[in-house]
Amino acid sequence: MRYLFTLAMTMYSCVSIAQHQLPVIKATSKQARIYEQNGAVSNWGINPKINLDVHSTGKLARPVQIKFVTDVDSISFKLAPGQHIDFIVVLNEKDSCITRIESPTYKDLSKSSVVIHDTIPFFINTYNTNYVPVVLNETDSLRLNFDSGATEVCIIAESLKRKVKTQPQLYSKEYPIRLGHHTYNSKLYDISLAGNEVDGLLGWNLFDGMIVELDYDSHRMIVHSRMPKHILKDLEYEKFKLTYIKNKPFIESEITQSGVKTKSLFFFDLGYQRAVMLDNDALSTSKFPVSKMPVIKKVIMHGTRGNELPVVTADLECLKIGKFILRNVPAQIMTQGKPLPGANVHYLGSDILKKFNTVLDFQRNVIYLKPNSLYNKPYADQKSKNT
Repeated sequence: MRYLFTLAMTMYSCVSIAQHQLPVIKATSKQARIYEQNGAVSNWGINPKINLDVHSTGKLARPVQIKFVTDVDSISFKLAPGQHIDFIVVLNEKDSCITRIESPTYKDLSKSSVVIHDTIPFFINTYNTNYVPVVLNETDSLRLNFDSGATEVCIIAESLKRKVKTQPQLYSKEYPIRLGHHTYNSKLYDISLAGNEVDGLLGWNLFDGMIVELDYDSHRMIVHSRMPKHILKDLEYEKFKLTYIKNKPFIESEITQSGVKTKSLFFFDLGYQRAVMLDNDALSTSKFPVSKMPVIKKVIMHGTRGNELPVVTADLECLKIGKFILRNVPAQIMTQGKPLPGANVHYLGSDILKKFNTVLDFQRNVIYLKPNSLYNKPYADQKSKNT
C-alpha cells in the first residue's frame, strides 16, 4: 500500500514539474485569438475544465509562425508539419489551462509498398459542378463533388433522407467510401446545400499523402500513390507552390485593373461554381480600383448552410495565374461578410479551374496546371451578360 502511495505521489510530482516547465502566459478573459500564417485568425475560448485543450492548424506545407494572444499576454513560436507545442494559460491568476497547438502528421504514400494508379470517371456538368461516383458503406451509390474546400465526406440532407439506406451516425463514426478500386474511410457530415446535381462533397484530405490528377479532356480522375514520370516530363504543365490556410489549398495569382496590379493567395476551390470571388478587405488593403470594374449583375448566393450572401459580379480586366493570362473575367465581390471568415483571401472557382488539366500533389504540396480543350470557352456569367 505504501509502495502504491509513493508511486502515485511520484507520478503526480512528475506531472506537476512537467507542467511548470511549460511556457506560461496570463489571461483575465476567457476569449483569446490564434494568429496563423497569411493573416488567418481563429477565435479561442479558454476553458479550465478541459485537461488538454487542443487547436489543430490543419495541414502545413512548411513551418509557420503561430501567435496565441489573450487579453493581457501572448506567446509566439514556430510550428512545423506534424509538430505540437504545449503551454499553460493562467486564467485570473488561479486556473491553469494546458493548451496545445498542433498540425497533422505529414503523409507520403509514395513510400508504401502498395502502388496505386486508380482511374475513376470524372465529370463536370453545365453548372460547373464536378462529380465522381462513389459507393457508401457498400450499399449506397452517390454522386459527390470533389471539393478542395471540403474535408471528410458531407452529404446533403435530401440525399441522406431519400438515397442513403445506411442511416449513418454522423460526426463520430467512420464509414467505407469506395471510389474506383480503392476504399477510403471517412466520417460523415450533413450539409444543407452542395453543387447542382450532386449528393454531397468529397473532401481533399481523403487523398492526403497522394496525388490526384484531374483530366477534364478524358473525363478521368486518377489517384496516384507515386508521381507518374510522364507528368514531370510534360513541359506544358506549370508548377505552383501550395499554401494551406485553415486546411484549404491556395496558390498565388495576380489581378489587374486600370493599371493597378496586386498579387495575393487565391483559394483553389473546386467546389465553387463561378470563376473568381474577391475579398473586399483584401481589395481595400491593396487599394484595388473596384469602382472601375464594370458591373455585370447583382445576385443573392447561398452558402452550404443555406445562408444568404449578397454578391456583385463585375468584369475583372485581367487575371494572371503563373504564365497563363485570362482577360475580362467575371469576378464576384461580396458586399457583406467574407468568402473565408478569418482570412483576407480571394477564390478561384470551377469556371476558371476547369480550363486546366490539374495535378494536385499532396506529397510535395504543389499543383500542376495545363490548359485543356475548355480553355477558350466563355464564362457562365459572360453567357448571361450577352443574352
